[in-house]
Amino acid sequence: MIKGLLRIVIALIFILSGFVKAVDLVGFSFKMEEYFSPPVFNMPFLEKFALLFSIIMVVLELWLGLMLLLKLKIKFTLSALITLCVFFGFLTFYSAYFNVVTDCGCFGDAIKFTPWQSFIKDIVLLVGLVIVFILYRNEFKKTDQYTFNETKRPYASIKYTILGICSIILIYVMTVGIVSEPMIDFRDYKIGTDLLAEKKKIAASPSEYKTFYSMKNSKTNEVRKVNQDDYINKTEYWAEGSPWKIEEGKNESILIKQGYKSEIAKFKIEDTTGTDITQEIINAPRAVLVFSYHPQDVSPELLQQIEAKVNADKTAVTYGVSTIPTTFKILKNAMMDATAIKTVARSNPYVLTLEKGKIVDKQPAKYYIK
Repeated sequence: MIKGLLRIVIALIFILSGFVKAVDLVGFSFKMEEYFSPPVFNMPFLEKFALLFSIIMVVLELWLGLMLLLKLKIKFTLSALITLCVFFGFLTFYSAYFNVVTDCGCFGDAIKFTPWQSFIKDIVLLVGLVIVFILYRNEFKKTDQYTFNETKRPYASIKYTILGICSIILIYVMTVGIVSEPMIDFRDYKIGTDLLAEKKKIAASPSEYKTFYSMKNSKTNEVRKVNQDDYINKTEYWAEGSPWKIEEGKNESILIKQGYKSEIAKFKIEDTTGTDITQEIINAPRAVLVFSYHPQDVSPELLQQIEAKVNADKTAVTYGVSTIPTTFKILKNAMMDATAIKTVARSNPYVLTLEKGKIVDKQPAKYYIK
């Protein structure tokens, strides 16, 4: 009873984790690109394969989770999941310890974990898998342990049929998410989101940070972490002749009060001179924005077509938002951080329509022009 319940719970966790990533594979591939980037593993040559790696990882996670739930090839399945969990554990520990990827994307945009929370989750899952492996060890076949020849077992054909049907559904969900939009949108930028209202909530409840200085005593070589208040209030740290000196490059800004959390906080658009035009856009009766996080990869023909159609909308404020100030030839150019654009847009380019700050439509540019 206990081992069966534990097996089902772990299987459901893997299925849930795999499903929310399968729905938005492009978003998960952006997370993979972060891991391959120079600040993390410094393997930029793999960034172009991020989507492929994402597909492989999600299929493995979902497929193995389903096999564990259906109790198919239990030794093979548990062995593979333990290996997968060790791999994920390495990634999340690296992210947490070096603070290089702030969100592993383990549950996509549906559930947000800090790096250390992600690592702890992986360790708990790993321990659970090892326990299940031990509890089921008496059920392992002595021979042919890692093959799929289970046709003689009770209900095996039914289980494999269920696995096949689920695989077809998985392929459909993944395909829709890649070529169009996620079937289920877990992002803060879903249709109906009021950017203006979100901005007001963020302003009303901001996060609070406190700076901690790394202070070193030039006489004793003692090092202390001193918060900004203590630094100001205690003259020993800054009085003339004080042996305490701030170590450059070692200061930390630490969150002391979490404010209203929303990805909309990163929605900041500037014109080519650096002037913030976000309020102009979200306060406009209607605004149509074309986003491109890799403008150099967009064909001139597609760009020309989308610009012409957007520019024809005389009722709207229109901008072309990218990372290069000369991307658009007809629309007014605006700038936004590439990571922030990827949070909004899953396709390159992408069209977002706002009415008084509320998202009323969004779609890949190739569909917008049809």
